[in-house]
Amino acid sequence: MTLGSGGSSVVVPRNFRLLEELERGEKGIGDGTVSYGMDDGDDIYMRSWTGTIIGPHNTVHEGRIYQLKLFCDKDYPEKPPSVRFHSRINMTCVNHETGVVEPKKFGVIANWQREYTMEDILTQLKKEMAAPHNRKLVQPPEGTYF
Repeated sequence: MTLGSGGSSVVVPRNFRLLEELERGEKGIGDGTVSYGMDDGDDIYMRSWTGTIIGPHNTVHEGRIYQLKLFCDKDYPEKPPSVRFHSRINMTCVNHETGVVEPKKFGVIANWQREYTMEDILTQLKKEMAAPHNRKLVQPPEGTYF
């Protein structure tokens, strides 16, 4: 996020950006089926986050609650966070053995821009669940984890 007018811009420092994201994530996003927050409130670097996605309607994911881990390294938001599903899921962009969202197979991370947020990642993953190539894939038993 940049602030300013008339061609000049100020880059918002990492921690201010993350505090803004924390505030949004804790309120719940959109229809409330996507949320996120910090793993450890004492982590002054705000690196480790947990995300939750409730599976979209009319898909094999409907009614399921998926937990994810997001890790924002010191170069976030210049570079995307690493994203890994904690809940087992079968999706074309997720490594079947580790749960890692594979950057080359997931557009938001593959084409990362500084303006993108963890909210963007989670909402796009939810959309990806509803995409034709994922919406009917056989899923691991509910309540199983990577």
